[in-house]
Amino acid sequence: MPSAVTQSKAQPETHLQRTLTSVLNELPVDSALAAIFHQEQGPLVGHVARGFTTRDVHAILRTLSAPAVTDGASAHDQDGGRTMRVRMVTPGAKSLLSVPLKYRNRTYGFLVIGRKEGASFAKKEKGLMDQAGDDITKALDREGLFNINVVLSRALVSNEPTAPVQSAADMFVAPVSQVTPELQEKILSVLTDAHQTVPFDRAWVCHYDPIAGNVEVLGLAGDVRGDQKDGKRDLKPGHRLTLDSSAAGWAIRHRKPRVDHDLASTQGRFLDHKQLFKDRFQSSLVLPFFVRGQVGGTLTLASREAGRYQPTDARTLEPDILKLAELLQAPAPQPSPTKSDTGTEDAEGVPSPQGAVPLEPVIRKQERQAAIGEFSAFLATEIREPLGSIRAQLEEVTGEGILDFDPQTRVENAMRDLIRVEAILNEILDFAKPLDLNRRLVRIPEVIESALTVVATDLEVTRIHVTKEYAPVLAPVRGDEAKLQQVFLSIFKNACEAMTPGGHLTIHVSQHRAGRGIEDQILIKNDGAPIPSEIVDKVFEPFFTTKRAGTGLGLATVKKIVEEHGGSIAIGSAPGEGTTVTIRLPGVSRGPAFRHRGGRGRRPPRRGS
Repeated sequence: MPSAVTQSKAQPETHLQRTLTSVLNELPVDSALAAIFHQEQGPLVGHVARGFTTRDVHAILRTLSAPAVTDGASAHDQDGGRTMRVRMVTPGAKSLLSVPLKYRNRTYGFLVIGRKEGASFAKKEKGLMDQAGDDITKALDREGLFNINVVLSRALVSNEPTAPVQSAADMFVAPVSQVTPELQEKILSVLTDAHQTVPFDRAWVCHYDPIAGNVEVLGLAGDVRGDQKDGKRDLKPGHRLTLDSSAAGWAIRHRKPRVDHDLASTQGRFLDHKQLFKDRFQSSLVLPFFVRGQVGGTLTLASREAGRYQPTDARTLEPDILKLAELLQAPAPQPSPTKSDTGTEDAEGVPSPQGAVPLEPVIRKQERQAAIGEFSAFLATEIREPLGSIRAQLEEVTGEGILDFDPQTRVENAMRDLIRVEAILNEILDFAKPLDLNRRLVRIPEVIESALTVVATDLEVTRIHVTKEYAPVLAPVRGDEAKLQQVFLSIFKNACEAMTPGGHLTIHVSQHRAGRGIEDQILIKNDGAPIPSEIVDKVFEPFFTTKRAGTGLGLATVKKIVEEHGGSIAIGSAPGEGTTVTIRLPGVSRGPAFRHRGGRGRRPPRRGS
């Protein structure tokens, strides 16, 4: 048999690797390796390894690829199991135990564990290995990764189908709900089958969005008459719940089922329990399910009978859980780009001539957006999920009150640092995900006044004088008032940090013609320390900051919000002149104009005056 080789890790993680990892993560061992044969008389490929060095993996694969080992893979050991002792020693493990992975009585790979001690493995450990090998086979079969329709004598694990590549232009399209009539019908069918196994009075399925950090209700079944007096229902398809405020989020963070027999004690903490408590439900069961090795969503069952559910119901519902995972495994159809008779549309939605090459700035913007999208997806699944699980377990430990004072204090300090890391991570992910704007007609002076009210105390403490000049007539802007207020707050806070006590902040809002339309122009000037000329062009770039404690996303988010409103933002700074931020936003000419009497605004009132 040819010498064994390991799979290159330069490629993105495959579906096969994710499935193997999900099983190996459950093994309570320091070192583990899963290797697969991909063709008859072919090399043994190591896909997932934990605790072994690259050199160790090469040595183990060469040993397992020997004909004597491969031919004897079907033999049982003296204890009646399938496990075999690997006769070799690696720098990281003195004892190695392997079990052949079998599918339809054919060996398709090996699972290997190692430990640093040289003692023999106990019968319990060998039984654990046999069970782990069966779990791997079941997981691969469940994910449809076996391919026996080939002209070979061995059952093979098929390569992962190539997933449709999402274009950079589609990376930041506003998030589309996963709810469709067809999906709701299929979910209803699965819930109907589940009712035959574990009865319920109400049930629903949620989909987990790791980047947004919330769950979306996809479908409900049973008694769903929980309507409020205003005609609205707390839970309905399309409704989203955060992880911290829902029992579904708890199950996702802990990655395990949750059973509640007293909804009165949790309805104030979990929004999905609040409606159940109103409708006199007494017990609930929340089960997380996994799609391709990652948490895909949750199944919630609720009953008016006290003590109806037990943790053992999770295993009973496993076939229905697998059906739900299959429903969410198929990628959502992507809309095809619109084509015209004379050409195609470019990334900005503007028709371009046949065969025209997109402008270089557009290409660079798409590449940057694609990179941020990939990075944020990695952070959401590989960083935020483990952090949430760690924080949830620390909360359980500190809440039980079983620690002494000193360990309790250290755990609480660790939790504070963890919460800070999560806050920074959420800030990065909030910047990466698309903006969901709640547009309506807003008046810019009113938004500015609201932002000044928030920073009024800071302005008073630093004795900063504010001068406001609003044009008598200003067109309203169609935009998100909260997002625009966030823009002005960020600029005001940066201005306060740049100015010395007793500084001066000037805000000037005017209306101008812009082509056939009109626009509102906002000038915000401070007389603080100027921005160095060599970095003034970089202040809006993501992750660029001169502060010791900062993510560099404040002004980048400001620019993103302004551009999402169809406007523009620029910054100018020079010694002796301070810094001026210029924002232009398109106005609505036919809307109700803002009329300000007096022309000059007054500064925020001082405390005690």
